[in-house]
Amino acid sequence: MDLLKRYDPFDIFDFEAARLDSFFAGLDAEGWARPSRCEGWTVRDVLGHLAGEEMYNHAALDGTVKQLMGRMSSEGITGFNEFNEWCVAGRRGLPVEEVLAEWREKNAQTRARMRGRGRDGTLDTMVGDYPVGAQAFHYDSEYATHADDVGAPVSGEERAARDAWRVAVGRFALAEQEAEVEIEQTADQVRVRTDGASADLSYPEFVAATVGRAGDALDPRLAAALRCLA
Repeated sequence: MDLLKRYDPFDIFDFEAARLDSFFAGLDAEGWARPSRCEGWTVRDVLGHLAGEEMYNHAALDGTVKQLMGRMSSEGITGFNEFNEWCVAGRRGLPVEEVLAEWREKNAQTRARMRGRGRDGTLDTMVGDYPVGAQAFHYDSEYATHADDVGAPVSGEERAARDAWRVAVGRFALAEQEAEVEIEQTADQVRVRTDGASADLSYPEFVAATVGRAGDALDPRLAAALRCLA
């Protein structure tokens, strides 16, 4: 957690949610139908995913994750990928304004409740009690990733600071998962090594690898070792 001490996870969560909200608010029918960077999902589908996953977020805060998992099992859903597709599919027939309103309301509740509990508090997760602050950083990464997936703008003034906290979250997640990868960070790049492969990655390249968006240019061994947030 030392990597993350300088950052407020709740402020970042608010900021990235506001970025998505502002972007979504300006879309027309063509914009909603545009393909996103998530394979098989349109921009509208990404919104459906964000709205649907609030079921899990609220269950984590309510201490009812086991009950939610039981419900999903009864629906034949056994993993997060199936859960995500179920959430998206169930909202494709709804008016997009309704899905946007659902996400705004539920996510605002999530963010307020997490901030109120504090970064040293805990919540329920699939792996048991987990620190609220650490969970917020995971959400921060997800929201920033999906903002990039749909093409929400990032100003030049904020880009360096955004890259910096995302590198820190990626390094934290890799350490948390005990990933078999060596990392050496400098002022402008991250040197990574694993299984006989090595590379010097820019901050954006490292972030892309941690969220599974590295593309084909990165050695597959490194891509597999660095993917920790998607």
